[in-house]
Amino acid sequence: MKLSIFILFLFTFFFTACQNRPLDKKLEVPLSPSLVENRYNVGILIMDGVYNTELTAPMDIFQHTIFRKGIKAMNVFLVAEDMDIVTTFEGMRILPDYSYLDGNHPDIDILVVPSAEHHLDTDLENEALIQWVAKTGAKAEFVTSHCDGAFVLAKAGLLDKVASTTFPSDIPKYKEVFPHLDVREDVMFVHDGKYITSAGGARSFDGALYLCEHLYGKEIAQSLAGGLVIDWQLEQVRHEVIVQ
Repeated sequence: MKLSIFILFLFTFFFTACQNRPLDKKLEVPLSPSLVENRYNVGILIMDGVYNTELTAPMDIFQHTIFRKGIKAMNVFLVAEDMDIVTTFEGMRILPDYSYLDGNHPDIDILVVPSAEHHLDTDLENEALIQWVAKTGAKAEFVTSHCDGAFVLAKAGLLDKVASTTFPSDIPKYKEVFPHLDVREDVMFVHDGKYITSAGGARSFDGALYLCEHLYGKEIAQSLAGGLVIDWQLEQVRHEVIVQ
């Protein structure tokens, strides 16, 4: 009887503790993804207000490379300013894997910059963010943006000598803020050098699949697309390839 009462006490104690835990409590040590050697390290930049599709589209495509044989697959992880919970524009709550302020993330081979709510204003004034993007992008093998993520790349000085694009209705603003850039319109993505900028939204899948086709070939890209029920035909997508 005493043992049963003791067990009931422990259950009540832990249940009450869990119920009283604040929902927004920061996790002290978020688990980082296991990194496999001889893969591309793909760092996706996230922050409060990031748009779901520009984040999940490249993440879906790139993460599925680990299920394809005979290729150099991708380690995909999320990088934010700190380790606090990130809330997307649509309300999804996400834990980052690494903090760029801590500098504890692995070397990034492919930098992905999705669009976020304040990429046209306050995010461009975040010096730590812009400096990190400039430094990381300069070292990366490929740098991709989706929608207004191009504004961040441009502010970091990464697009000064290449052609680029952004969200269609924000192109006038893009030209106004960065009048020196070579801006392409009426395309879903532009590939110039190591930079791939996409129009964003559902077309973020196009930019991600294109990079996979560029790295792995048409058959692998179509296989990745098929796994997500996407009819991928590069020749049917309006795009520009300037310099590979």
